[in-house]
Amino acid sequence: QVQLVESGGGLAQPGGSLRLSCAASGRLYWMSWYGQAPGKQRDLVEGILSSGVTNYADSVKGRFTISRDNAKNTVYLQMNSLKPEDTAVYYCNGGVPGADRTYWGQGTQVTVSS
Repeated sequence: QVQLVESGGGLAQPGGSLRLSCAASGRLYWMSWYGQAPGKQRDLVEGILSSGVTNYADSVKGRFTISRDNAKNTVYLQMNSLKPEDTAVYYCNGGVPGADRTYWGQGTQVTVSS
C-alpha cells in the first residue's frame, strides 16, 4: 500500500504561479498529475516515469512542468502562466507495472481568479 500526499494548492491570480508537491510513501514507476474541474472528468495533466520521460496535455504545454525526486519519492508540478480554466482539484497518481491498482492522493484545490 502506497500513500500519496499532495500539497501546494491554493489561490492564484491569472498569470501567476503555483507549485504542487506529492510525496509517496513508497517507490513508484510512474507518477502523474490529473486535474478535475467542477462537473468534468478527471484528465491527465502531466506524467513522468522514474527515468524522467514525461508526457503532458496540450493545454499545459509551455506552462506546466513536471519533475520528480526519486530519492524522496516526490513529484512536483510547477504551474506558470495560470489561467482561470486551470481551476480544478489536482490529484497525484502513481503506480508500478503489473500491479492490480494505481494509487491516488486526496487532491489539492487550485483556484485561478482575480
